[in-house]
Amino acid sequence: MENSLIDSVGNTPLVKLSESNVYAKLELLNHYGMKDRVAKNILLQAKKDGSLKPNATIIESSSGTMALGVAMVGTALGHEVIIVTDPRIDSLTLVKLKTLGANVHIVDKMNEHGWQGARLEYLYELFKIHPNHFWPKQYENPNNPGAYRPLANELMKELKSIDYLVGAVGSGGSLCGIASQLKLYNKDLKVIAVDSIGSIIFNQPLKSSRLQGGLGNSIKPKNVNYEIIDEVHWLNDNEAFESTLRLGKKEKIFAGNSSGSVYTVASWIGKQVGSNKVIVAIFPDRGDRYQDSIYNKQFWDENNLKLGTIPNNPTKVIEGEAVESWSYLTLRGDSIEDKESKHTSIHRV
Repeated sequence: MENSLIDSVGNTPLVKLSESNVYAKLELLNHYGMKDRVAKNILLQAKKDGSLKPNATIIESSSGTMALGVAMVGTALGHEVIIVTDPRIDSLTLVKLKTLGANVHIVDKMNEHGWQGARLEYLYELFKIHPNHFWPKQYENPNNPGAYRPLANELMKELKSIDYLVGAVGSGGSLCGIASQLKLYNKDLKVIAVDSIGSIIFNQPLKSSRLQGGLGNSIKPKNVNYEIIDEVHWLNDNEAFESTLRLGKKEKIFAGNSSGSVYTVASWIGKQVGSNKVIVAIFPDRGDRYQDSIYNKQFWDENNLKLGTIPNNPTKVIEGEAVESWSYLTLRGDSIEDKESKHTSIHRV
């Protein structure tokens, strides 16, 4: 038995998917999602080092799971929590935040840096009103990736080895934090990032109108460690949402579009590499907050979304090439397809 709800964060299930060599870490089964780990680690470390002072107001910018994690942990520790978000926030997350006791501020328009930029601009104004504040700074705080070392260790307790790690990128904390720890066990681990088309994290043009939430970014977070990532895949809104429906239908996992996108990429990798290779996919978000979008036919109709849009294979692109549908770029070494081709050729000889 845990002493508090905060103590019970983590130790989420690892399940084997129908692809024989793909294992899913169900971070979506934390109380409010994967960012529970981040909020817990950042705030407890801040209490420990004194940067989070008694009676300080915690202020953070988020439209999803980080907001919920900060609200849960921050209010449980006795602090006022203010969440700055934007109109894309779903009604269920809003209800949860208010139930947890957070004060929610919604910006009304984006600036030249999109919704993220508008939220940060508003955040700075709040700092003037609340000088005794603490800002978790999830995009650059090293205690964000540091929160995922226990997750990596949880994986290694259940798996003898891991060859490929596939995860979504938003703040950069989860994928890079898990990968850096796993590389202590296997220096040859291949790290695959999953991003959304319209996100600038990997030098794609910004599309502030993108429908996806939870992954991608309109700013470049400092917690993205590009040196540790071998390959990045981008999916557009339609592909990401259809992937999420496929995940529910085939694997019975009710998830959000970050998990859906990771599922499609991990499944494809599983088909490219040998069955003896172990692939871990991180599923960060559950589907309840997407009941009015991904799981709503009217939403699909209004946004001209269609089923049957996911190609069998992604398009390989070069650095600087803008993408519109599922594509990937190799950042280090051989691509997965090239590596498999070499493996097959050597085997045939």
